[in-house]
Amino acid sequence: MKLYVGNLSWGTTTETLLAHFEQYGEITDAVVITDRDTGRSRGFGFITFGESSAGNEAIEKSNGLDFDGRPLRVNEARAREAR
Repeated sequence: MKLYVGNLSWGTTTETLLAHFEQYGEITDAVVITDRDTGRSRGFGFITFGESSAGNEAIEKSNGLDFDGRPLRVNEARAREAR
């Protein structure tokens, strides 16, 4: 199950995001999306759990949670819309 994690602070890294979410279950992938020119976080990332039950628990317990001074927005990731 792949989750979208939004409203991240500029200082949040893939490592700090991973450290928070690994308490809910096995993570197969984690990434904070960065700007290709500056390398700075774009304010969102993705976490992929091996089991959907872990992903659902992460959504339930982390959505709205204060993380690095900002309330997280966590939900199931959707496929990117065609432009």
